[in-house]
Amino acid sequence: MSMDIHNDDDWRLWREEWGIRPDTTYLNHGSFGPTPRRVRECQWQWQQKLASQPMDFFVRHLEPAWLAARERLARFVDTDAANLVFMENATAAMNVVAHSFPLGKNDEVLLTDHEYGAVMRIWQRACRNAGAGEPQVAKLPSRFESAEQVVEAIFAAANERTRLLVVSHITSPTAVILPVCAICHEARRRSIAVCIDGPHAPAQVPLAIDELGCDYYAASLHKWVSAPIGSGFLYVAPPRQHLLQPTSLSWGRLLPARPALWWEEFVWPGTRDPSAYLATSSAFDLLQEVGLEVFRARTHALASYAREQVVHLTGLQPPTPVGAAWYGSMASMPLPPGDAKGLQQALWQQYRIEVPVIEHNGQRSIRVSCHLYTNRADIDRLVEALGTLL
Repeated sequence: MSMDIHNDDDWRLWREEWGIRPDTTYLNHGSFGPTPRRVRECQWQWQQKLASQPMDFFVRHLEPAWLAARERLARFVDTDAANLVFMENATAAMNVVAHSFPLGKNDEVLLTDHEYGAVMRIWQRACRNAGAGEPQVAKLPSRFESAEQVVEAIFAAANERTRLLVVSHITSPTAVILPVCAICHEARRRSIAVCIDGPHAPAQVPLAIDELGCDYYAASLHKWVSAPIGSGFLYVAPPRQHLLQPTSLSWGRLLPARPALWWEEFVWPGTRDPSAYLATSSAFDLLQEVGLEVFRARTHALASYAREQVVHLTGLQPPTPVGAAWYGSMASMPLPPGDAKGLQQALWQQYRIEVPVIEHNGQRSIRVSCHLYTNRADIDRLVEALGTLL
């Protein structure tokens, strides 16, 4: 059935797939994506298998199911399954990279000033433990105009000591899609390894990891893919795989099997509930049923509508041009100066609107996330509330 990306009525059935609390206008999928019913049911079925006969599940069924789910993930992100392992989220994946990447005392790690705060903390600790200097931070443009401008700004901060660049595919505080393919190309030319922080990218933008040429890609699947919370992955390029070690060592694989390949160390991290990983295939099925291009068109149209309405209210222009090259299902708009935390609390306490208000580089902004349960009425409600509170 053909659906109009601008007509909310065409999307009502998909909206019902999510059990958003009736008192809540949820515009924060980018932080914590709620899980649709069919994915929750798939996870529950795996949990029932585990609970009803744990020995049978762990010893005979877990590894084949884990491998099958990984194959499906590999097709979704366009790489060989042997380059992937499941992780609880992008943060866990980034910690594995930081735990394993070889840093010397004279080496430097480069990040940008739009990087997620937790990622900055991870690399500060890794550099400190290696006896290296503090991570360097490249300042991105205050107004984005071209991919070349972004690449130039990043590598202006690199030098002969730079060993690793950590860069977001889509920035968390500002929702900007960065030109990661061009960034990776320039990094290879300079012999700098690249770790892409990509929790917001899968589903929100087309993702073909092999084409990027990165060394590492850390991502969450509980955001735009809408897989269960606790599902993510780590990609490692073949030349880097022999260096990877789990942060927590267990059997790797159940006896009598012994880990021989890098990814086998991550199959059995100890006794845990792996149902979030195994239910990811259900989330991919849902997106396939909608159609990824249709999903992106619908959610981008909603994000663009939110951007237009907030800009009309405030008169303040966002830092990126209009268009899917710069933002996808999530858009960030500047607000007048003021108390970011207080405004976010007021939006929830007075209007039951869940949306992040962020202070970044001295600018207060609001970040609106749109998914299949979002409609224009949700955005209109937000803009009306902002009109009163601002």
